Amino acid sequence: MPEVIFNGPDGRLEGRYAHSKRLNAPIALLLHPHPQHGGTMNNKVIYALYQTFVRRGFSTLRFNFRGVGRSQGEFDSGQGEMSDAASALDWVQAHNPNAPLCWIAGFSFGAWIGMQLMMRRPEISGFISVAPPASLHDFSFLAPCPASGMIVHGDKDDVIPLSSVDKLVAKVSSQKNIIIDYRIIKGGDHFFLNHLPILGEHIDDYLDKSIDLAA
Repeated sequence: MPEVIFNGPDGRLEGRYAHSKRLNAPIALLLHPHPQHGGTMNNKVIYALYQTFVRRGFSTLRFNFRGVGRSQGEFDSGQGEMSDAASALDWVQAHNPNAPLCWIAGFSFGAWIGMQLMMRRPEISGFISVAPPASLHDFSFLAPCPASGMIVHGDKDDVIPLSSVDKLVAKVSSQKNIIIDYRIIKGGDHFFLNHLPILGEHIDDYLDKSIDLAA
């Protein structure tokens, strides 16, 4: 997983990138949890997602938002981080100009950023949002939601109440032609401690149903 440095809107951004050996491979961008609460691209959930997409033949990028690790800049309450994510998507698209699919996956804060990015980038064809912070941030921008996707949450999450995610899923699922595969992991806390293998199984199962990479 070679280290990469690319230009962001507020300085250089640090990432890890795996380029697929497949010709015209799909691409995936992964977004980490809150920078001010220890979130980095090396978060265990993000790393597990990264490995899943790489194993499936995606050209996959995870990176540090501004002010995290060796990424330049300072935390910007979401607005700047959204711009960072857009720059990261630009970078991975430039290295994969013929990618047939573009997926985005985020954990917690990263899920909020990812779903905002999806509203601005119509080429994003699917998403995975793990523990979206529905009780902390406004998701009303998902009107209409531009793509179907997966939302995963733990029923023992003491940071983001399950009820807030239930409401988010109900709202988005009611939209025409949008299907949300909602998985609740029993016993799972916000960080899925002791539940990462189960989380991985759910994500693999969803990707099996959603993408036929043999085509």
